[in-house]
Amino acid sequence: MESRLDYRTASPGAVKAMVGLEQHMAKCGLEKPLLELVRLRASQINGCAFCVDMHATDARKAGETERRLAAVAVWRETPFFTDRERAALEWTESLTLVAQNHVPDEVWDAVKTHFTQNEIVDLTLMVVAINGWNRFGVAFRHMPV
Repeated sequence: MESRLDYRTASPGAVKAMVGLEQHMAKCGLEKPLLELVRLRASQINGCAFCVDMHATDARKAGETERRLAAVAVWRETPFFTDRERAALEWTESLTLVAQNHVPDEVWDAVKTHFTQNEIVDLTLMVVAINGWNRFGVAFRHMPV
């Protein structure tokens, strides 16, 4: 598959805006391994090959195990994730698929049990950011190298 457009050079201002979201996320206080799981799961759902590759690599660098990385796509069926991680993954899936499910109350109840209000907002911003990056990656066929 061939890349359609290099969005980074086509609109540096757009990329700068996206990087601003990432800069906030780097300072927000949520655990880096958790953020990488969120990025990876949303990227899997959205079918963004570039982002799946990048965030699996980044998760490994953050100390994530191969076993857990392989299980992210089936996290509900494994015992490898904490309740906090499960709530974050459920929140990620629900927000990524918001047009289909409109974030059910049980998903809200789970996330508010394991995260503070500030953390929920930051977690939501992370999901917004990765879904944005995924749309750039998928639409313009940004390929892993």
